[in-house]
Amino acid sequence: MILQQLQAYLRTIPSASLEELARHFKIDADALRGMLDPLIRKGRVRKLSGKKCGGCQSCAPESLELYEWVMPISEYENVG
Repeated sequence: MILQQLQAYLRTIPSASLEELARHFKIDADALRGMLDPLIRKGRVRKLSGKKCGGCQSCAPESLELYEWVMPISEYENVG
């Protein structure tokens, strides 16, 4: 059930960091990565290349790891 909730959540927002997703679903970031991996392999979710900030090293890595929903072609056919 959590995978369906994760997909539904990602459909509603442009992108989310791993930290945001972990906080929203109250799940450990490493466990969440395991849930995102099959969605990435299926082409439903894309991991965005995270840009490092100024180099202060104070940002949590999970806050820089971004994911976004990839709209499948079948969903494009149903739009407008």
